[in-house]
Amino acid sequence: MSVETIQKPSTSTIRKHAPRYRVLLHNDDFNSMEHVVQTLMKTVPSLTQPQAVNIMMEAHSSGIALVITCEMEHAEFYCETLQNHGLTSTIEPDE
Repeated sequence: MSVETIQKPSTSTIRKHAPRYRVLLHNDDFNSMEHVVQTLMKTVPSLTQPQAVNIMMEAHSSGIALVITCEMEHAEFYCETLQNHGLTSTIEPDE
C-alpha cells in the first residue's frame, strides 16, 4: 500500500501596504495653545498630552508639524476634524 502526498499549491499572496499619508498641522495666530492641544487629543485618541503639546509647539515655532502618519481614510478624517475645530490642517503622501 503506497501513500501519496498531495502538494497543495502555495496560496500566499504578497499584500501591498496601503499608501500612507501625513496629517500636518499649520500654525495660526488665532487659536489658543490649550485649544490646539485639546483638539489634537480629541481628534487623534492615540496622542498623549505631552505628544500633543510637542506637536503644537512644533507648529508654533516652525510653522508646521506632523500630527500622524496613517492610511488615507484616517488621514482625511483627522484632517477634516481638525479643520472643523478651527485648526489649519493638510494631508500629503508619505514618501
